[in-house]
Amino acid sequence: MSVELVSEHTDKEMESGSGPFRVERHSWEGLREIIHGSRKYSGIMVNKAPHDYHFQTRKDDNVMHLHRLYYLGMPYGSRENSLLYSEIPRKVRKETTLLLSWKQLLEHFQATPHHGVYSREEELLRERKRLGGFGITSYDFHSETGLFLFPGGNSLYYCRDGGSSGFSTSPTKPVEIRTQCEGPRMDPKICPGDPNFISFINNNDLWVANIQSGEERRLTYCHKGLRNMIDDPCSAGVATFVIQEEFDRFTGYWWSPAAVHVPGGLHLLRILYEEVDESQVEVIHVPSPALEERKTDAYRYPRTGSKNPKISLKLAEVTTNKAGEIITAQEKELVLPFQSLFPSAEYIVRAGWTQDGKYAWAMLLDRTQCLLQLVLLPPELFIPVNDDEELRLEFVKEVPQDIQPYVIFEERSDTWVNVHDIFYPLTQEVEDEICFIRSSECKTGFCHLYLVTSVLQKEQRDWSHLIVPTTDTFKCDIRDEVALTGGDWEVLGRHGAKVWVNQETKLVYFQGTRDTPLEHHLYVTSYQNPGEVVRLTEPGYTHSCTVSQNFDMFVSHYSSVSRPPCVHLYRMEGNPLHQVPQFWASLMEAASCPPYYVPPEIFHFQSSNQEKLYGMVYKPHNLSPGSKHPTVLFVYGGPQVQLVNNSFKGMKYLRLNTLAHLGYAVVVIDGRGSCHRGLSFEGALKNQMGQVEIEDQVQGLHYVSEKFGFVDLNRVAIHGWSYGGFLSLMGLIQRPDIFKVAIAGAPVTVWMAYDTGYTERYMDTPENNQAGYEAGSAALHVDKLPNEPHRLLILHGFLDENVHFFHTNFLVSQLIRAGKPYQLQIYPNERHSIRCPESGEHYEITLLHFLQEYL
Repeated sequence: MSVELVSEHTDKEMESGSGPFRVERHSWEGLREIIHGSRKYSGIMVNKAPHDYHFQTRKDDNVMHLHRLYYLGMPYGSRENSLLYSEIPRKVRKETTLLLSWKQLLEHFQATPHHGVYSREEELLRERKRLGGFGITSYDFHSETGLFLFPGGNSLYYCRDGGSSGFSTSPTKPVEIRTQCEGPRMDPKICPGDPNFISFINNNDLWVANIQSGEERRLTYCHKGLRNMIDDPCSAGVATFVIQEEFDRFTGYWWSPAAVHVPGGLHLLRILYEEVDESQVEVIHVPSPALEERKTDAYRYPRTGSKNPKISLKLAEVTTNKAGEIITAQEKELVLPFQSLFPSAEYIVRAGWTQDGKYAWAMLLDRTQCLLQLVLLPPELFIPVNDDEELRLEFVKEVPQDIQPYVIFEERSDTWVNVHDIFYPLTQEVEDEICFIRSSECKTGFCHLYLVTSVLQKEQRDWSHLIVPTTDTFKCDIRDEVALTGGDWEVLGRHGAKVWVNQETKLVYFQGTRDTPLEHHLYVTSYQNPGEVVRLTEPGYTHSCTVSQNFDMFVSHYSSVSRPPCVHLYRMEGNPLHQVPQFWASLMEAASCPPYYVPPEIFHFQSSNQEKLYGMVYKPHNLSPGSKHPTVLFVYGGPQVQLVNNSFKGMKYLRLNTLAHLGYAVVVIDGRGSCHRGLSFEGALKNQMGQVEIEDQVQGLHYVSEKFGFVDLNRVAIHGWSYGGFLSLMGLIQRPDIFKVAIAGAPVTVWMAYDTGYTERYMDTPENNQAGYEAGSAALHVDKLPNEPHRLLILHGFLDENVHFFHTNFLVSQLIRAGKPYQLQIYPNERHSIRCPESGEHYEITLLHFLQEYL
């Protein structure tokens, strides 16, 4: 099969000059060859880029020099990610492009489990993180000692490089960390206060181990290890399904950054962790991957309007001696129950510690997700866990009366509060004040940075006689709140975006959309003298950046619709605020586009409600004047996602290019509800998902038809996955006059069956928004679907534990009851994302075949 995607069939059924263009019909095998030709480029162009960068420095003559850049990447000839590094030269020749070599940090290491079989816990984590690659997918690094910790091959490993012992010149042999535990050890972390200790989760409890002595200690005893999960609902240090899937938090515990010295030469190591009781959360059953055994897997899944897990924050304290032996390990709980101290808290969405370990902190979100509180928790507020009430009361009396939690920041929204990752507590310079940099979109409707100074008022409290506090009991006064950025654009803070704060120069580096909502750039501004915002990256591309800890270099992974991703290093020199980044070296150059690739054209139009909407169109490659081409509207349309921007697209977008090569016009539109356009724009979906999105999509189709002239409005297909699958159904329900066919992948068909964290954020509870739930549930409106056959194709993974197959099952039962025609394609071994290459290939062939036959 040639790269031009020419099949064995050469006769085209098309009218010359003008009229409807007839897409060439191919046999199933012919379509398979086409897909083979298109898929072979996607991995090379997209999945090979390095990621998860860490700059490491070496000290010479009391001057810190950048020396190495560590990252995860897929070396040439390999099919799995590995730990790699590149040497960063001190000097380069500016007239040439230096391409840095990728060097293996590890010697002959196979990270992917035998036969690619992961434990259930690991497989589900990969689903929540949307991980597609194999090998080492994450690592922890302790810069001072050069210690790397990473999972691989169903075990844990460590190695050293770049610490006090210097840099290795050849690959190092990783050391396996042996264990007495049964089952996988998840979420491993290095103790920052004593890097001889690591932590991990085993069977839903928190453990620590000394990698030098081999000593292991279980710290929590929440989980009993019973066979029946219904009788074993508690966990410690584990993020629940909703927290992972809907709030992007994948850990449930956090090390204090510093060890506390105690009398006798001992050290106290602290871990803040979340304890969860899911006893009131509904248990659902999903078919097991071992289908031949006819088993099901049980999951705790809180449907909207039902009970969420009970949550609390606790402390684990480990005392060690000079030899690194564990002397004691103790669980501690808050002096009053968590829900008594914070009655409005439904979700712990973020947590951590201040830089000196003086306070733990947490972001708490209420059930409606319209109130977010940022709280500080002194470790002294925790007391030893004890079932003896008299003994517990004695511990309570020992809590100093001036110790209390502090609510240092609070924001409310009539729409909802989007959870952002940006919270940076500055070094505390005044005893009763704390300064921090925080992002918020509730003040202006756009996410921006603020420098906040909160006053830590201390009141004398007798905790043993304290009446249950009110919501405002611990609320602190805000002495100062200074906007560092502003305008109708956004600082990026979701999905792992972060800021880098240089406390020496008083500068904060961040990523945002100040120039255009279609591109992401790295910016810098002063938090001491706010006002000027300086862009550091080149326009015309979308950048994803990581800044070095010395703030003198950054790495950018960038691309545009016409240029595949490349990764470049830049050095920053000169005036701190007005640094001019200098290209330094290349870590990866852009791959060649497939010969048949034609980049999409980005456009914008004014909708009837005066919103500026962006879209992109893949023009048919065999376009002839006057011809009208069948058109595919590829849609997502839901919150937290932006499809249209100036970046090179991944697998599904190369699929859209294949459609254009075959003669289809392909249109993608970000309507109201998509992200990076402000809270009001995204909040158009509030309480009415499925009721506003199709209108924007149809207006965009009409605009493209008028502007370009090649869209055949009599032959339009709508296709998407997940929320896009839901909108594909709604499109055919609401506008069967516009959409000739709908191809719905893994659709939510009844919102009553989706989870609390997502659904209630956008739709409130079913009790409060019955009309919205009914209007937005596709399965309740099948009577509006057309009666003609071959207009609806539904695709779904049978093992989907996110949008359960129940949604398709219920939809099909309603279709049958209403006597409506449909076609169904099930993928028995797939979850919400199609991961098996054979399944992905079959899905693409099915898509092409359905379109050529019925569009």
